Amino acid sequence: MRKSIATVSVSGTLAEKLAAIAAAGFDGVEIFENDLLACPLPPEEVRARAADLGLGIDLYQPFRDFEAVPPEVLARNLRRAEHKFRLMERLGADLLLVCSNVSPAAIGDDELAAEHLRLLAERAAEHGIRIAYEALAWGRHVNEYLHAWRVARLADHPNLGVCLDSFHILSRGSDPIGIEAIPGEKIFFLQLADAPLLAMDVLQWSRHYRCFPGQGNFDLAGLVASVRRTGYAGPLSLEVFNDVFRQASAERTALDGMRSLIALEQDLNGAAQPAVPAGFAFAELADTGALGGMLAALGFARTGTHPTKPVELWEQGGARLLLNTTGADPALIAIGLDGPDPAGAAKHAESLLSPVLPRERAPEEAKLEAVAAPDGTEIFFCDDAWLADFAPSGPVPGPVTGIDHVALTQPRHHFDEAALFYRSVLGLRPQESLELPDPYGLLRSKAMSGPDGAVRVVVNIAQVGADLLPWQHVALACDDVVSVARRLRREHPGLLLPIPGNYYDDLEARHEVDPELRDLGVLYDRDEHGEFLHLYTVTVGRVFFEIVQRIGGYEGYGAGNAPIRLAVQHAEGH
Repeated sequence: MRKSIATVSVSGTLAEKLAAIAAAGFDGVEIFENDLLACPLPPEEVRARAADLGLGIDLYQPFRDFEAVPPEVLARNLRRAEHKFRLMERLGADLLLVCSNVSPAAIGDDELAAEHLRLLAERAAEHGIRIAYEALAWGRHVNEYLHAWRVARLADHPNLGVCLDSFHILSRGSDPIGIEAIPGEKIFFLQLADAPLLAMDVLQWSRHYRCFPGQGNFDLAGLVASVRRTGYAGPLSLEVFNDVFRQASAERTALDGMRSLIALEQDLNGAAQPAVPAGFAFAELADTGALGGMLAALGFARTGTHPTKPVELWEQGGARLLLNTTGADPALIAIGLDGPDPAGAAKHAESLLSPVLPRERAPEEAKLEAVAAPDGTEIFFCDDAWLADFAPSGPVPGPVTGIDHVALTQPRHHFDEAALFYRSVLGLRPQESLELPDPYGLLRSKAMSGPDGAVRVVVNIAQVGADLLPWQHVALACDDVVSVARRLRREHPGLLLPIPGNYYDDLEARHEVDPELRDLGVLYDRDEHGEFLHLYTVTVGRVFFEIVQRIGGYEGYGAGNAPIRLAVQHAEGH
């Protein structure tokens, strides 16, 4: 299907928006009136620039507060409409979005609304323009899409149809199955926006928290499937009001919007998807020489060295860590993911606008393909062949059994982009976003996991004043975190993050736990499925480690303990 996006969805001037939208591969745009009003170019030049970029102008919007009004207001509205029609002719736009009336002057009379909309459609037809009538979720009298359709049907004019907006439909909890009762030729336009589920005023929710498909909680695939069953032949168009998007790079935002539509279409079309990664092959960390001692203290051993790159393989149990000793400050720079079809996974990533990164390798070395996550972390698609490059000396026994999850701190403008990337490119399922207190700000976090929990990724934004905290960490799974803590307290007492006694006073009041947890610095959580024990190391550079033990079917990440960890890290200067 044709793909379009509203200019309000990205940042910049109208000329910058059009360039970014075209570069992302869109077929058309919705011109938002405020963008045109602030543009120094006359409509004819905007039209020409869009055409030069290969963009059609699919819609002009919005035209507000028109229908079901007293006669004197109607006369003013018709005059206003005639001006817009002449403008649209200059712009080369032949479809006008008319929002349901929100004015206190609006009259709750469907027949009157239909009469006025028919009159508007007659005037529009004289200019070769059609009218798409949209029910705003906060419309004064018309605020549901089937009500808008009843009014449009009552008006009965060929140049009048409806615009369906996923936010206005799903934010009210309306069932999209009713869309299938609308003839496809009377659905003039389809606007798509996802959103997190928030308990707030719907107008503020709409104006600030919309996001691209796959970044929120709405079932957009179900809604679009209902629209397609009507025979609708128009574009899929994104209309997103989002404070972060308006501050972010227009190029990145437009590309992310296109990725969301491609992923949505793949879902709708039942396109074959590569298998969800079966587990972590490795996590790669940049190192200046500081991390080797920490890994050795944690029970890892160096088992191999890459023949042509300054990379060491460290192992314990099923966990493999690579230390890239190029001299960069310690940071998590790459993760490797096991899967049955690495080439297919890379091809799928490319179909979602995540190109494979160029890599130099010797002819005898394993071919590893990687793409870049939004924060720059490299994601490698692996089978077992890569291990041969390191010629590992043999297994390293120990309590660590594997990598439980990795946590990556995102730039503020990339958080929703990262959620979509891990969901669409890797097939991970998102959990609810959490907002957790930091002593100097707020931590926003979203966990993503495969269906069996073999791969878990947590994306975070830690905003402290004007700064973003850069911390990343690798969580290592084990079967007995208490034994690990005992050894580390005995042999490396400065390695573990000290946890305040006040935390344990509260913990012991809420749960019956082993008093030894206090002495060892082990934290505790539980959910309806099981229990969670974990501890943290101190931070080196941007990186720290977490040792975790899941008991039963515990599914979380100890999020309730994150504020404790953050407070101690600040206090310790980490």
